[in-house]
Amino acid sequence: MLKNRIENNYHKYRLELRHITVLAFILISFQVILTLVQRSSFHELITETQHWYQRNSAERLANSNSTALELLIENMGTLETRSSADIQQIIQSFNIILTQQILEQNIEDVAIFVIQNGKIISIDEGIELFNFLEKQIIADSSNSRHANGVALFKDNYTKINNEERIISFLRDASIFEVLVPLAPNGELIGAFYMKNIPDFSRITSELLTSYNQIAIIYVSLILLGLLTMYYISSYTMKERDIANQKLFDEQQKHLKEQIEHEKETLFTKRIYHTHHKAEKVMGFIKDDLRNLSTENINETKQKVTKYANFVARAIYDMKWYDPPLQTIRNQLFNTDINEAIRFIVDNIFLRISSKIEKINFNLNLDPNIPRIKINEFVVWEIIEPLVQNSIDHAPDYSIIISITTKFLKETNETLILIEDDGKGILQSLLETNEIGLQKIFMENITTKKVVERSAGYGCYIAHQLATKRCGWNLTSENLEKGCRFTIRMKN
Repeated sequence: MLKNRIENNYHKYRLELRHITVLAFILISFQVILTLVQRSSFHELITETQHWYQRNSAERLANSNSTALELLIENMGTLETRSSADIQQIIQSFNIILTQQILEQNIEDVAIFVIQNGKIISIDEGIELFNFLEKQIIADSSNSRHANGVALFKDNYTKINNEERIISFLRDASIFEVLVPLAPNGELIGAFYMKNIPDFSRITSELLTSYNQIAIIYVSLILLGLLTMYYISSYTMKERDIANQKLFDEQQKHLKEQIEHEKETLFTKRIYHTHHKAEKVMGFIKDDLRNLSTENINETKQKVTKYANFVARAIYDMKWYDPPLQTIRNQLFNTDINEAIRFIVDNIFLRISSKIEKINFNLNLDPNIPRIKINEFVVWEIIEPLVQNSIDHAPDYSIIISITTKFLKETNETLILIEDDGKGILQSLLETNEIGLQKIFMENITTKKVVERSAGYGCYIAHQLATKRCGWNLTSENLEKGCRFTIRMKN
């Protein structure tokens, strides 16, 4: 039962649990890293403190013993007459000082180094020290037992003789060797040597263990606090998630309604945009039928058929938000682009006598371009707005429009270039947005002073059909005089 409840809660709040888990992992990781760094610093501090204390302790211990020896030697000189009992007591006192330190746990070696007849002699027994003080020759057999100390004294004798200061040395990170100048009655006779190996590892271990325990408790408290936060926030998040879900559903419903409304609005504008074109073509049909004669019946039949098909296409577009793709691209279509361009120029633009008097067309059509599997009247809907754009923005309707087709054999591409020698396109309309779309091809963009209901949709519809439906590439640019629209299509 408890297991099922835990699993249900995990699945219900798995997102929040993952957040808490990531947060816990980050905090604990940081705490572990911080603990390791602090532990290393703490260990270094303890080590440095121990070394300082060990060195100071070793120096003080050696100094106190050397001081005791000096006092004993000075007192020995005050005895004018010494009996054998006094001599024995002095020797025993020397032995106590030299041997008692060996009994200490950390003292490894104690000796006195003196120079006799130019040789370094090590003394570790009271009788030897007494004989030395009585100017008697002593053997140097003990030098082998204190070889390291003898070498250390030899290397630093000049410094000891000149400065008469305590010198200490650290070897192997834990062994302290101390040389204390021995100068009874103010006269340097040698040095007191002590080898000390103080051991604080147990204290260090206890301190580090205590520190690790504190770090573990601290990490555990952090983890416990995060788990408590999770369990408390889970109940709050549950109500929040329900409210968010309802809000999301409401927004989704509103968004769908808004999209449908925008589609209907765009569809209405698109219908209005093409309505006047279809109306203009119907006028051409009526005019051709009025001028029908036996001489032009075949020519009129072909033109009227194309006009009627264009009108039928416009009416068909009015039925759909997005016409089916097979009505645009299909293997059954076999469109001659050059023929479509000639028909549009000769039978659409050149028939508008009121505005076409100063407008000339130059057609440079490549006969080698292949036919395309695109509906002919879709090609009309792409080319016609681009040409009309040049006419609408021509100064006093005086302009030369050049339409060129090229076939690039090396890249297997067909180009359609629509150029004019007018005033060109505003530079702001040639700028691109974050997806690379030029502003001139955006919806409801126009520079006409009198904005019509259908203004701003010609280039937009042409670009949508060329790029989204036909898979072509449509761009615009300014020339030294005028502008150019380039349609690039892969065959």
